[in-house]
Amino acid sequence: MKAAGGFLAAAAAALVAVSALAPAMAVAQTAGPPAELKPAPDRRAGEGLGPFKRMVIRGATLIDGTGAPPRGPVDIVIEGERIAEVRQAGWPGLALAKDRPPREFDHEIDAAGMYVLPGFVDLHVHGGTPQKAPELEYVYKLWLAHGVTTVRGVSLAPHAIAVSEKARAARGEIVAPRIYNYQTLGSGWSQGRIDGPDKARAWVRWAAKNGVDGIKFFVRDDETPEVVLAALDEAKAQGLGTVAHIAQPGVAELNALKLGEAGLGTVTHFYGHSESLLKDRRLQDYPADYNFYDEQKRFGVAAEIWDEIVEPGSPKWVEYLEAQKAAGVTFDPTFNIYAASRDLMRARNADWHADYTLPSLKAYFVSTRDNHGSYFFDWTTANEVAWKRFYDRYFRLVNDYKNLGGRVTTGSDSGFIWKLYGFAYVEELELLQEAGFSPLEVIQAATVNGARTLAEAKGEPIGFGVVRPGLSADLVIVPENPLQNFKTLYGTGHQRLSADNRVETVGGVRWTVVRGVAYDAPAILADVKAMVERAKAAQAGGAR
Repeated sequence: MKAAGGFLAAAAAALVAVSALAPAMAVAQTAGPPAELKPAPDRRAGEGLGPFKRMVIRGATLIDGTGAPPRGPVDIVIEGERIAEVRQAGWPGLALAKDRPPREFDHEIDAAGMYVLPGFVDLHVHGGTPQKAPELEYVYKLWLAHGVTTVRGVSLAPHAIAVSEKARAARGEIVAPRIYNYQTLGSGWSQGRIDGPDKARAWVRWAAKNGVDGIKFFVRDDETPEVVLAALDEAKAQGLGTVAHIAQPGVAELNALKLGEAGLGTVTHFYGHSESLLKDRRLQDYPADYNFYDEQKRFGVAAEIWDEIVEPGSPKWVEYLEAQKAAGVTFDPTFNIYAASRDLMRARNADWHADYTLPSLKAYFVSTRDNHGSYFFDWTTANEVAWKRFYDRYFRLVNDYKNLGGRVTTGSDSGFIWKLYGFAYVEELELLQEAGFSPLEVIQAATVNGARTLAEAKGEPIGFGVVRPGLSADLVIVPENPLQNFKTLYGTGHQRLSADNRVETVGGVRWTVVRGVAYDAPAILADVKAMVERAKAAQAGGAR
């Protein structure tokens, strides 16, 4: 690492402040974490191939991200960091011509029989903390191993680290996806609390000049309605994106409808939607013993709003969705991050935890009163039933928004509630399909929709998210057809019976290409497994 000790000390201090909020206002942290969040090491020899003067991906079936049906075989020509050409390479069912143009290239990937998609975009990520996942390399490699080539950190890390990692990733110095740096109000500067609208505007102007791409709101504590509305207005003037997790303490004053009218770019999670759709009251009917800091109560009651909202498809329901579409609001539902609430046993025993979940992260997941998201103190059948009922409504809302022409994206929010980086992103794709999206619509949400959300905030055209000449060479190359089965994208693969009646494991990402650099996804995943094995060995040694 090239970072100076003073930089890391400042960043570690900033992490203490940020960790009290990310991703959803952690109430407390248990004692004894490592001293600092570690930036990724410089890219080592042999990590990634390219970028090359010319690289050709041969013979694949293309799913281009626009919603167009698959086509192939195609050859994709990459020059430097950009797609130069997409060429028809032959006809289905016929042998591919040998020695076909272009004949001059520096590197070639044989993708015959495989599928190529745009790199996946994850619009809700955090990079870990010293307590649970102290090395950003671990997180980055899990994302890349699952085809995630662009992330929106909300926040990825404290301001100083996030700015540095964003720049290092852009220069190809680290093994990482493209990074967008969204921060909460006040992050990174030394001028005190954001205690009023003028201070909020001042911070936004400062942020726009200091490596911040957008703002993450929680709409609570110092984020009063006056502060939030001022910051939203200034963000538009400065070309910064905006996203809000509308916390229960603030939703009474600013729900998703009101924030959309004020110019909010993205509503992440489900908060604020239901409160905009209540049928008999203006506020959720909280029980008398509700306490926001009691996370069992907080998350248990959150789902019980399902029968307090208007009926799906009713005039108020449609009016709400049409208003959000007219305001240009993006829905980033993050279905996966709360999926354990409707089936805790499944999430806790997922296939990947044994080999890919750090022992420190697994310890964080275990139920406790003082780690955010570890709220299963006494999680009952009734809790899971309420969450299933809630998801029925939430799925319908998001699918209806998509059908009306509203933009829906994919975000994972991993590192909490038994959800592991990369793996949880694939689960999000599955859950979008469960919500009613066709597989091609899921791919749109995972690629071009995220790219548009990030670009429009800056007033720019998309630079990635579609496999098209002139755009960044951000690609996912997979051996199985993801439109047939998204489970084949999991790094642990998918089990099925072969023609001779044997259980076989298929799938996983084969190559992830970021800005023209091709990463061997299985090798990256093996690096993660080795990191976990070392952590387990160190833990066992320390226990002696």
